[in-house]
Amino acid sequence: MDDEHTAGYREPCTQCAAVDWGVSDEGRFYCRSCHNVIERTREVVDLTFTPGSSRITTISRGRRTKRPEQGRLWMICEGFQFILRNQANALLKLGVRPHFKDEVLWPLWRLYLQRSGQAYTNNPVRSCVFKMRGPDSDSVMSASETDGETNPSSTVGSNAESSSDWSLRSGSVDVTTYLTARLRRGRGLMNMKKCLALIHLALIWSCEPLTLSDLLRLVNEGHIPYVNAYEELPDEMKLDGRDGLIFRVESIPSHRVMHREAQTLLLFLQLPAFPPISRQSLLHPALLSLRYLTDANLPDELHPWVCQLMELAGMADETLHTLDAASCRVLPRYDVQTAAIIVITMKLMFGLDDHTEWDLSNEAGDHDDSGNMFNLRRWYRLTQAALTRAQQRRARDIARKQWKAKKPLYPSRLEKAVMMKKKRTAELVQACFEKLSSCPAGVQRSNMSSFRFCWGDEDGADGPSLHHKKLDGVVTLKKKVLSPSNSMYWHPALTRCHPRVCRSHYSEVEAILPRSFVWLLELFSFLLDVKPAYLYEEVLRVERRVFGSKAPRDGHTRRPETRTKTSTSARRRTGNGRNDVKNLPPKS
Repeated sequence: MDDEHTAGYREPCTQCAAVDWGVSDEGRFYCRSCHNVIERTREVVDLTFTPGSSRITTISRGRRTKRPEQGRLWMICEGFQFILRNQANALLKLGVRPHFKDEVLWPLWRLYLQRSGQAYTNNPVRSCVFKMRGPDSDSVMSASETDGETNPSSTVGSNAESSSDWSLRSGSVDVTTYLTARLRRGRGLMNMKKCLALIHLALIWSCEPLTLSDLLRLVNEGHIPYVNAYEELPDEMKLDGRDGLIFRVESIPSHRVMHREAQTLLLFLQLPAFPPISRQSLLHPALLSLRYLTDANLPDELHPWVCQLMELAGMADETLHTLDAASCRVLPRYDVQTAAIIVITMKLMFGLDDHTEWDLSNEAGDHDDSGNMFNLRRWYRLTQAALTRAQQRRARDIARKQWKAKKPLYPSRLEKAVMMKKKRTAELVQACFEKLSSCPAGVQRSNMSSFRFCWGDEDGADGPSLHHKKLDGVVTLKKKVLSPSNSMYWHPALTRCHPRVCRSHYSEVEAILPRSFVWLLELFSFLLDVKPAYLYEEVLRVERRVFGSKAPRDGHTRRPETRTKTSTSARRRTGNGRNDVKNLPPKS
């Protein structure tokens, strides 16, 4: 055992010349022959040492500041191209068809580079001209040899090297262009939100069944790199100083912001007509509504009524859902629009005025075949319990989500020292938390699913499925045609507001709206991860198509010929109007 502790020490003893060493309890070496103790001691390794708990500081002469390592010269658009590649590869792993990346996304990216004046143009943003290595390349190179100009990358690099202030330095050669507000607005230069908007446009062109809410959900759950996406850039692309102002992401954009960003990018690119969104496409409300009805645990028999409402509003035509500069210049909100159609269908069938729906539920409960009939009260109780659990689970995951990057960006030397100290402290606290608790500190990625809820009899389901239930309690046979038992439909004022003057009045009218209607808005807002006010605005747009208004409406479909009448008592009670829906097209 002593031979292991002495680690092969074979020097002879100075007194007896013997080579027979041992180690005492104090860790000192002694000769077993003459018991002579020498100055040599045994090295002890502390296995309980925790990295970061203590630190040894050495003082040495020479230069105190270490010069940051230099990588190759690169441009901002090249960094975004790598991020786009990583996002596209993540979508391919999730099941997106392979032609999405090579045949759709990269041509759109090359078109953007040309429109923004960064490549494929004789008038670039900077004094250099850019060219692609190839259609499948993942980097953009400076190509001064194309027009005989001097290579500007050496000049920019020398200027960066001569700068004494490290806060002004940057890993990229054209960061100044992206930080100029005038060029950013005029040239439409890329940022992280535009990068995600380009992905969204490419998905629509490919007719992939991924809506904008699905894309944002994938980003939020970490399946698609967006927050701290710059960490996956190649090692030779050094991000220093002001690069963090471009690639740093502090929050995930909302549905409204991303839709506006995609609309702006669509007009900037001047794209031709998109491939048609027919009724067989999964983005069309006819099929997309089936998915949302399943997720909300609503009966399958409600789908034909949803399709009839689309026909009445003139929204079944594929030209309304296909992007074209001639017929449809506004990017459709496929997910929000479909959810609004379902909400209006529920109002038509059940009233949702805090009285009619419960009366219909009581009548369905008194029916002889009540076990096979859809009961709104039972559906509300099941869905409300599942919604509460899902909201709590999402709030818990958001609270445990790690937003700090593994490779943080430091705008200046002073901020780097402060951030490094905070990072070490956070890592120690997280390590202690993981030791004291049974669950990890971070949020584990869940299995990707298109549905928020799981209905059925299997283990882990949110509740029993109501998809097979009948709507016999809410429809009646009139003149051998099935019609809704509810004959009245309430709606708020349908006059159109000027979009530049006012945005939404939901916060003003939310208190006087029926509670069942507000709860239904919250349910579908949770499914799409949007604000209830955002969905409420879309409900009003669809209602203008169904019932018409004196204000001009979007689209080119003709106004439906539906006779309406106003109930004074209902308006006095809720501040809303009522329309007679007896003349709706009956179910065939």
